[in-house]
Amino acid sequence: MTFKKLLLGAVALSAVATATAAQADKPEVFRVGIIGGENEADRLRNYQCIIDQLPKAIGVKEVKLFPAADYDGVIQGLLGGTLDYAELGASGYAKIYLTKEDAVEPILTTEQTDGSTGYYSIMVARKDSGIKTIADMKGKKLGFADPDSTSGYLIPVTSLPKDLDGGTVKDYFSETGFGGGHENLVLAVKDGKFDAGTTFGSGVGSFDEGYTSGNLRKMVDKGLIDMKDFTEVWKSPLIPNGPIVIRTAIDADLKAKFKAYMLDLPKTDPECFASTMGGDFKSYIEVNKDFYQPVIDARKSQIGQ
Repeated sequence: MTFKKLLLGAVALSAVATATAAQADKPEVFRVGIIGGENEADRLRNYQCIIDQLPKAIGVKEVKLFPAADYDGVIQGLLGGTLDYAELGASGYAKIYLTKEDAVEPILTTEQTDGSTGYYSIMVARKDSGIKTIADMKGKKLGFADPDSTSGYLIPVTSLPKDLDGGTVKDYFSETGFGGGHENLVLAVKDGKFDAGTTFGSGVGSFDEGYTSGNLRKMVDKGLIDMKDFTEVWKSPLIPNGPIVIRTAIDADLKAKFKAYMLDLPKTDPECFASTMGGDFKSYIEVNKDFYQPVIDARKSQIGQ
């Protein structure tokens, strides 16, 4: 074999090795993004068990949490490759997919206690406001949670029009705005900054208890609100539960270990499972992009990306 052939062969092998290394990214520090809208100290505390358990489970030296001020902070981190895993709403994942479809993989979602894999956008108002139905909201101020929230924005703006006597969201309400995340939005309704606001809940169990899971239930459990002060004005059609996503470039073996850890978590550590997910769920189940295609299509149609 000539020197030239040897050289070309070495170059080819080097290129393959480089490509393989790029595809098989095994980080020593596993970076977890946490979407905003809830008190940061609470978010960090809820994920402490993940910091403690995950290094041994998936073979990394350290797990670091990166709480973002809003949804987009985590979305941009995943798009830029500076985060490895996050729990998103369906609309947040749709934004990533429409921007860079191979950035992350949706691998798991939660199953409700009744076996369903969806939840609801729920519009709440103060009970003493006299607002009981969507008709009572005509000409009043409506608050949304976050522009990248599925239940707090995308689904209400796409589903509400059919319940507004043929009107549009823009024309039906006197004003709309954002509350800075679900928790802040409900507190803004409580404080009278909005006449009503859109948040989320499982729709399973009793509204008087904040349902079995979701933002309302978390706020009740933390003592931030009493459901007797609120009324349910509107509930959306069923929304697919948001995905757990992992960066596509992560090493396949690490992905498999991470998925196995998460799938086992409801059995191995129910308290950690409930803490990270924020309520009473049955389990995780496996999903892929197809599960979220309706939300991807809705976001593309309504927002563009």
